Amino acid sequence: MRTKMVYDLPTRIFHWCFACLFLFAFIVAKNVDDESVVFAFHMLAGLLLGTLVIWRIYWGLAGSEHSRFRDLSLNPKDLISYSIGIFSRSKRRWAGHNPASSWSTVLMLLLASGLSISGILMGSGYKEEVEDIHELMANFFIIIVIFHVAGIAIHSWQHKDYIGLSMLDGKKELEENVACDQNTRKPAAFFLLALITVTATYLVLNFNPSEGTLSLFGKTLTLGKWDSSAE
Repeated sequence: MRTKMVYDLPTRIFHWCFACLFLFAFIVAKNVDDESVVFAFHMLAGLLLGTLVIWRIYWGLAGSEHSRFRDLSLNPKDLISYSIGIFSRSKRRWAGHNPASSWSTVLMLLLASGLSISGILMGSGYKEEVEDIHELMANFFIIIVIFHVAGIAIHSWQHKDYIGLSMLDGKKELEENVACDQNTRKPAAFFLLALITVTATYLVLNFNPSEGTLSLFGKTLTLGKWDSSAE
């Protein structure tokens, strides 16, 4: 039975918002012409993604036990052992992030940071200098996502341990002697939702679709050039 509360509510909200924002931005970037006003929303989503990363860094230092960076298992030997164990039906259970998801977490946070920073640089007039790097990071990000989802599916199928559900209700099936914090951190969850709402509202209100620009704390970013009358 999945009875142990492992992931608090703010961590779960972050997880799904982070995933949805990246997928939205990636799909728009790959399928919408950059001369369309719709393309700008992939950049707005990227800026919101960057805001989430800043919050996650804070929560990785001050959050509950299994949301903290110190809980991540980043020993390469553990990653190799875990990868082999997926196919050998290893009985070991990880209370928080397993080695594979630990590495995925770190890499995705780093790439999301890089995408946000390079996106700001592109909007500041350095598009030619960083565009290729930006696209490379986005492609690497989606590869990690694919491996991450595949790893969860294989683990769940091999071990009948449906770890993917833990990001829905926060619970895992663990041994009785494993102590877990049952506090879901609801005040922090409300703060995170407020931060997302305020940031998204700020970005939309300061976006000028007719000129393809965004006023970001007094700095004007160019998100694109298009004929707004044709939209």
